[in-house]
This record gives sequence, C-alpha cells and structure tokens, in this order.
Amino acid sequence: MGYQVYVPSFQDSNGDGWGDLPGVTSRLGYLADLGVTIIWLSPIHPSPFVDHGYDVSDYRAVNPRFGTLHDLETLLGEADDRGLRVLMDLVPNHTSAEHEWFGQARHDRHSPYRDFYIWRDPGPGGGPPNNWVSRFGGSAWAWDEEAGQYYLHLFARSQPDLNWRNPAVAEEFDSIMSAWLDLGFSGFRVDVPHVVLKHPDLPDNPLVPEDQVVTDVRGSREWWRFQHRYDMDQPDLLDIYARWRAVTAPRGAMLLGEVNITDPGRLRRHSADLGLDTVFWFGLIEHRWEPDRFTEWTRKALDGASGLVWVLSSHDRPRAPSRYGGGATGRRRALTMAALTVGLPCFPLLYQGDELGLEDAMVPADQVQDPLLRSGGATYARDAARTPMPWSATPGLGFTDSPEPWITLGGRTPGQTVSAQRRDPASTLNAYRRLLRLRADDSDLRHGKLRWLPAGQGVISYVRGSTLVVANLSPDPATITLPEGRWQLTFRTDDPGPGHQAMGTAEIPAEHTWILRRD
Repeated sequence: MGYQVYVPSFQDSNGDGWGDLPGVTSRLGYLADLGVTIIWLSPIHPSPFVDHGYDVSDYRAVNPRFGTLHDLETLLGEADDRGLRVLMDLVPNHTSAEHEWFGQARHDRHSPYRDFYIWRDPGPGGGPPNNWVSRFGGSAWAWDEEAGQYYLHLFARSQPDLNWRNPAVAEEFDSIMSAWLDLGFSGFRVDVPHVVLKHPDLPDNPLVPEDQVVTDVRGSREWWRFQHRYDMDQPDLLDIYARWRAVTAPRGAMLLGEVNITDPGRLRRHSADLGLDTVFWFGLIEHRWEPDRFTEWTRKALDGASGLVWVLSSHDRPRAPSRYGGGATGRRRALTMAALTVGLPCFPLLYQGDELGLEDAMVPADQVQDPLLRSGGATYARDAARTPMPWSATPGLGFTDSPEPWITLGGRTPGQTVSAQRRDPASTLNAYRRLLRLRADDSDLRHGKLRWLPAGQGVISYVRGSTLVVANLSPDPATITLPEGRWQLTFRTDDPGPGHQAMGTAEIPAEHTWILRRD
C-alpha cells in the first residue's frame, strides 16, 4: 500500500512553518499503523520553489528547508526498521533555470553543458521554432537573450527541458540515481517520464479537431488542443527506461512512473517487462463522478496494461471528495472507489489526507501560489490540495507551531483532524484503517488471480482467490448474484460493525463497495 507525503505540508518539526524530514520521521508510526508499506516523498532537493520543488537546482543535495543529509539518513533508517520502503521523487525532464548546468549552458555556447538542454534558432518567421505549447500555457519556447537562442520548456519558463538525446545527460542521471539508492532509498517516483524524449527533428504537433478538444479537471484546455505526437511518448523512449532499470534492478529498487496516458494500449509499453516497474493509472484521477466511465475504464486498463498503481488524489489535482460531489456524498464516493481499488493489481496509493476524507481546502485568491494558475495554464489552483495535514484541533492543526505557515491552513475543522477521527469508530479514518488492515491480512486481495464477474450498469465486480469485491457506483441499489458458496462480509463502505453472511444474491446499496470472503 502506497502513500504520498507532500513534505512541505506534512509535519513541521522546528516551528518555521515548513514541513520537513524530521517531521516525516516523527509520523512514521502513524503511517505504519495505517497500513502503509511504500512512502513517496515529494521533491526534497534544493530548489527556488517556483514550481514547489519540481524545479531542481541540485540533484545531489537536500534542500535546507527540509533538513540535512543526516535527517534524511535518519528517516530512511527508521523507515526501514518499520518495514517501510521510501521512494524519492526524481525529476528527469527538466531542471531549474537556476541549476549550475543551465547557467553554464546559457553563458557559453561551447560549454559541455550547452547540449544538456534543447536550444534552437528562431523559426522562419522569427518566432518560436515550432508550435509546441507549454503545460503551463503559452509557447513551450523561451528566448534567452544571453544565449542568443530559444530553449525548450514543456512546463514553466523557469524549467528548461533536458536533452536526453545527449548521452552525457543519461550518464549524469545514472550517477545521481545510484548515489541515492546507495544511501537507502528503495526506488524512485519518476516525474513525467513519458515526455523526457522528444522527436529529434522537433516537427509541429498536429491540432485536435476543435469539437474534440477537452477541458481537464484543472481547467486546462490549451495543452489538449494538440496531438502530442512529437513532444512525448517517442518510440525510442524504452531505451531510456532500460537504462534506468539497469541502475535500479540490481538493487531491487522500484521505478514508479507518472505516465499521464489513459489509453491502455499506449500505456502498456511504459510498464511491465519493457518499461518501468509500475505506472500510475490516471483514468480515475482525471475525472469527476462518472460511474459508467469508471467501470469501463478500470476493466480496460487492467485488460490492456500491467503494473498499475491506483490513485484517486494527488498534489496536482482536486481531491477526490471534492471532484465526487463534496460533503458526505463526496467522502462516501471516494471511500467506495478506494475500496474498489484495494484489491486490484498491483497496489493503490493514497495522497496524504485521503484517509481523512479531506476535500479541497479554502485558499483566498490573494494567497494563491500555484504557478500553473498564475501562468494561465489552468483555472484550478493546486494550492487547494496542498495545505497542511490536520493532525489536531490546535492553532497550527498540529502541523506547526508557527503563526505563519508557508501556506494557509485552509479552514480545516476540528472534526477533520486525525486526533478527532481516531476517537470516532464511524470516521473516515477508521474506515480506511479497516480497509487497509483487511488488505494486509487477506493475501488474496494482494496476490490472488483476478477474475471479472458479470455485473450491471455502473457495477464492477471481481474475484481474487477466495475474496469477492463488488462496487456499485450507480445511483440505485443493485442486486448481484454471488458466486457459489457462503460468503462473509468483511468490509462495507457505510458500516464499521462486523459483517453478516450471504449466499445466492446480495443487494448492494447505491454508491457502496462490499468486500466478501468465501466462508
């Protein structure tokens, strides 16, 4: 079971308003008790923090905001003692414009670091070299007066893309990855690996027909106006993956890729034997409450690809309860989806606060920090999903003693905190604890052979070994035919009490998941 720790907002240990590595260490007991086995840390490298750490200025050091190398070693050692594997967030597509490599590249055309980045002269009309757009809005090309050329940035202007067609870049990352694995990391969550390699000729991307352009859950539209045929998912990308695996596989380390491709056929090559060890499945996180889509896409995803990590929320998108309708309805639907995915191969991953049923926080407009919103690349401020973890009903939510945390506390209520929910048997936290404990105790949920069962519209049902999972995502109760035998109800979305026995048929309430074990 995985868990994303957004370090700046998880736990502040020294009262400066920033979450830090000692803070994470102090909460390892909570994570282990919850049932977590894999922790992904958001970026911890030095960074100007223009894009919240995803603009790295030194891949070989620890950001002093988060602590020291000794603090990191302590965290890794204590995590290992608890049986927890820790993944580093690796950002290979781009650096910060403040990275020493880019400084040398722009100052000197003859520097060996010049070819670490992608530079081009102006196009025929004197503007950008092609029609590629940035995920943050506008052209993906920025003119650099000192360098006398454009450089490519598929994300923020301050995040120049690395040139992975230069063998020296690959060699540098071989060394970087090896050093962190040797320190004690168990692998890497790899940021946008599907875009690291671009077509060598950099041709224009074709346009999507106007009536087929979508607006995603963050309000982004410009990016989706193009078929990203040449700036991502290139045929020879597997050579890069093979190189990374040559570093990680001998150490038994994991590569978890943030591959935002929802076509299972295209996604397949990014995982399993040819690609990375595991990849996120974005088919659930990119949508609001769409039961028919969820039931169809979940089956198609598993039939078409392997090594899928199931996520409902992250630091980059609206939290699941908010996307699913908000309030008690949104929390119930999010828990229903979590219970659906808990038995799917290979494992689900929670974003911090998912287990509390947290919705998006309240962030006043004048306190928004998200560069994606400020640059016009989206209409949703990701800050709403990044506010501090609410541990207790204290002025700093148990997150910090500082009167000025780095970001607003978000208007969380006492009932949303860990301390309050621990005491309530019917709380969302205790529901997740039961769910994760069930997954840990039931080996069939983790390793049993999966077999789909016939189900009605808005219902998805599968058996793994002797365990049956039925998710009714529809707005009405659903009567299902149980496989032969007597079944013991081990988990239901709305009931913390012991389950009853069933055989023949069962009526599953609307928007609920049941998990049953063959008696």
